[in-house]
Amino acid sequence: MQQRVLRILGTRGVPAAHGGFETFAEQLALYLVARGWRVVVYCQDEGPAALREDRWQGIERVRIAVPGRGVSSTILFDWKATLHASRNPDLCLTLGYNTAVFCALLKLRGIRNIINMDGIEWSRAKWGPLARTWFRLNEAAGCRLGDHLVADHPEIELHLRRQARPDRISMIPYGADRISEAPDAPVRALGLQPGRYLTLIARPVPENSILEVVRGFSRRPRGVRLAVLGHYRADDPFHRAVRMAASDEVQFLGAIYDREVVSALRVHSLAYVHGHQVGGTNPSLVEALGAGNAVIAHDNRFNRWVAGEGARYFQTADEVDALLSDLLLHPAQLDAMRAASLRRFDCGLHWSDILASYEALLVRVAQAATPGAEGRPAVRSR
Repeated sequence: MQQRVLRILGTRGVPAAHGGFETFAEQLALYLVARGWRVVVYCQDEGPAALREDRWQGIERVRIAVPGRGVSSTILFDWKATLHASRNPDLCLTLGYNTAVFCALLKLRGIRNIINMDGIEWSRAKWGPLARTWFRLNEAAGCRLGDHLVADHPEIELHLRRQARPDRISMIPYGADRISEAPDAPVRALGLQPGRYLTLIARPVPENSILEVVRGFSRRPRGVRLAVLGHYRADDPFHRAVRMAASDEVQFLGAIYDREVVSALRVHSLAYVHGHQVGGTNPSLVEALGAGNAVIAHDNRFNRWVAGEGARYFQTADEVDALLSDLLLHPAQLDAMRAASLRRFDCGLHWSDILASYEALLVRVAQAATPGAEGRPAVRSR
């Protein structure tokens, strides 16, 4: 049987060192390589224009250097990656639709392309009119140019159905590993006491409710700390507002990308606070469920589906204050929330489940391009 081949576009590459898409690309590529696939991942480097190829843990990497690390650099990288992929007949998986218009090149050359449509990017408050228009146009382009679309949340699937046929969409959420233990040394090295802090892991932007959480937490002494991960700049008005609202019990840890440190912070935290207001299945929330964290989340349709009824929800700083005042006085409630998080995680959020669903989809789409293909496996949507 001919070896199956997949090219992955749309991320900064592997090994993962940044966000959720990079982690997913790494997980999927390693999974498929172990199952006999040839996997090629496009990786963004910084420097003078150049292209080189190498291998990492059995994954083929096409490393494309572009000047700088800003938005324009990423757009240039996406174009060069798509151009390179278009010269090969292999099945493609594009992660994100931010430059989906480039997928027209794959379409013109008859290359099958699955697009993970991520969240509703244009709805995010941080973008101005020009950026929102760009994202709206590319969302529409992705819905038309992708041979198949992946939604990572039922609400994203409903959104995509306004622009694409239901049979062209599969709902496959984001996944995570179950983490039951981790050394506490990384936690103590950060000046935190195991079991005596809450974690908040999010980009420091208004739509992630960080100001509401910090204000609500800081209303009164708690006897525990709030550990905030993320890069907070002195020249950013929102970042300054968050810091000014913080009590002495709020600890800003900076941006931490070391997986072992982040895992330790999750395992030894009292609870995880998730303020994301928009998006689909957020990786940070799934990882918190996999670590058995008690979850305190912003009350919206996205978070309620992911975290389930065992979590506690808020919308305002006052509600954060009230929730924390109640939960910190009743530890048994936190224990029940931890158990509920694990039950929800076991309902289809393990990487093993997610990656198997992706492989089934990849095989189905690849076979759809092969005349006479039979026995196409169904995608296990959740």
